[in-house]
Amino acid sequence: MQPPKAYRYRVVDVFTEYPLEGNPLAVFPDARDLDASTMTGWPEYDQNEHSDSELKRLLRELRMTGCEVEWMPLDLSLPDSAVTLLEAVSRRFGKAHVLINNACFWLADSIATLDAASLDRHYAVNTRAPILLSVEFVRRFAEKGARRIISMTSGQMLGPMPGSVAYAASKAALDAFTITLADEVGKYGITVNAVDPGPTDTGCMTQEKRQELLPRYSLGRLGKPEDAAQLVAFLISSEADWITGQTIRSRGGFY
Repeated sequence: MQPPKAYRYRVVDVFTEYPLEGNPLAVFPDARDLDASTMTGWPEYDQNEHSDSELKRLLRELRMTGCEVEWMPLDLSLPDSAVTLLEAVSRRFGKAHVLINNACFWLADSIATLDAASLDRHYAVNTRAPILLSVEFVRRFAEKGARRIISMTSGQMLGPMPGSVAYAASKAALDAFTITLADEVGKYGITVNAVDPGPTDTGCMTQEKRQELLPRYSLGRLGKPEDAAQLVAFLISSEADWITGQTIRSRGGFY
């Protein structure tokens, strides 16, 4: 069964994901049904881990589907990053309909190693950046057809996340923010939801980690990026008009 076709929306997709080693990995959603996508990444990672030819190939493939695509490297730990990004979106596209908060920072910690610097870094990228992006998105585009805010979250509300104190605390704020922001912006016709895809094999997992996690999936396989992308595409679509203020757990039965 094919997922519902998304609206012809202009989408701002903000992403940086960190695998276990602590290096960011860019994850792209399926954008075939979208007519524009502005994406941000972590410059050091893009320069060191991905070749220019790979990035150009990705952008070329997206454009071949009919998308207008712009790539904008941006340091989300900077306080003014939200204004910088959405001002660029305004200049290039004039408006945006969907914001996807898919950025995160992860660094292993413990009682012995956790310090203020690590907490501040996690807070800046995992909490402050998506909140300010969401607020600025509403300010700029609520009267120009804005319809969706979707944030990627984790399973920190379902149980402990050993070795991830700062990460769990900073991501948990998004779950609470989703509920309150949905109430604040409902009058504009904007829905606000969060997606928890569970552990997802984006290519960064070691074979040992795959073997460790696999028995914990009721559906018998690891999560894939397209699993999360299909749910996001549904939330963008008209079929999700009545869904707001929710954190949706799409984890393949992972426990």
